[in-house]
Amino acid sequence: MNKAESWLEKTLHYRFRNAELFQQALTHRSATRRNNERLEFLGDAVLDFVVSEAVFCARPDATEGDLSKLRALLVKDESLAELALELDLGEHLILGSGERKSGGHRRESILADALEAIFGAVFLDSGFAAAKDVIDRVYEERYRDLPDVEDLRDPKTRLQEWLQARKLGLPNYELVKESGQDHNKRFVVTCAVVEKAAVSDGESTTRRKAEQKAARKMIEHLVGGEK
Repeated sequence: MNKAESWLEKTLHYRFRNAELFQQALTHRSATRRNNERLEFLGDAVLDFVVSEAVFCARPDATEGDLSKLRALLVKDESLAELALELDLGEHLILGSGERKSGGHRRESILADALEAIFGAVFLDSGFAAAKDVIDRVYEERYRDLPDVEDLRDPKTRLQEWLQARKLGLPNYELVKESGQDHNKRFVVTCAVVEKAAVSDGESTTRRKAEQKAARKMIEHLVGGEK
């Protein structure tokens, strides 16, 4: 058993019958033509179904729209990448030399695709029940900590409505740092509410996401200050 297989069995309690499927799931297109793109496509579909069932059962009174928001939160690239990082998946990815040198094993899209590819590979290796078991194990804490639907609304909109309800001015967003190559940009944005003398920051792969993170931090700060 190699290092990657030992990692999988220890973290997700699964052992592949067809080891080649697992190797393909870990392989990025920068390494070889036989890569994980097709498995990622399949894993994405299996993941959507498993997570849909989970949120449907967890929130019996939620509307279709609310269930869709909860599912989207759980299966978006950012969430998948966070899970992959928690699992140390990046340490086992098979990347081309250029991608490895540029930090591809930490890149959000690569991590998210590889995790979905593993789900797809497990499905092909042992069927739906096995894939569901692996997905449920990965998402166990996320299922337990599902947010209120209200918290899923865009944080910039929530912050603006909170301020307007108190007749306060709109927040000011400012891009303070932009770094990285075109394929791996990082943005740092500040959010300032002048009347409250409050400033928060956010960092992400796009300016919009950075603004949303800064707004979310500001909401937490302001609401916490009222308690």
